[in-house]
Amino acid sequence: MSRHTGTTRGFKRTATLLEKRVRAASSTRGFSESRVLTHWHDIVGEQIAAIARPVEVSYSRGGMGATLTVLTTGAQAPMLEMQKEDLRARVNATYGYNAIARIRITQTAPTGFADGKVQFNRSRAPETPAAPAPETRARAAAARADVADTDLAEALERLALNVYSKPNPRG
Repeated sequence: MSRHTGTTRGFKRTATLLEKRVRAASSTRGFSESRVLTHWHDIVGEQIAAIARPVEVSYSRGGMGATLTVLTTGAQAPMLEMQKEDLRARVNATYGYNAIARIRITQTAPTGFADGKVQFNRSRAPETPAAPAPETRARAAAARADVADTDLAEALERLALNVYSKPNPRG
C-alpha cells in the first residue's frame, strides 16, 4: 500500500501556471490583489455579483485609500449605491486591511461605452429552453426516417430539432 507523498509527479496545478499572467493582467487595471477579480462572486455574494462587476482600483495621489470602481446597469445602480459600505467591507476583508476607502459605481467601463454594455447573469443556473412544438418534433423525427444506424438517427434527430427550433432570420 503506497502513500501519496504530496508531489504532483511533474504536473503543476493550473492556478500555479496562470498566477503570474492573471496578476500581470489585473495589475494593468489597477488590481494589485487579483483575488478581487478571480473570486468576485465569492467575495460579494450571489446577489451583488449578479448585478455588478469590478472594473478598476485607482489610487489617490497621496496613496491613502483606493477607489474601487464597480460596473452595473442603470436600473441596478440605486440598489447598489445603498449597499456600498457592505460591499467595501467585504472587499477589504479579502485584502485583510482597509485598502479600499471608496466605492464608485458606474454604468460605463472606463475604456468606453462598448465595455459598459455588460449583461449580468441573474443566477448561475442555466436557463431551460422551452419545449419544442409538436410540429417541430414531427419534422425532426421525419429527418431520421431513412437512417438505419440508431445512434446516427438519434443524433440527426437532435440536430434537426435544434435547427427547426431556431427562429428563421431570413423570414
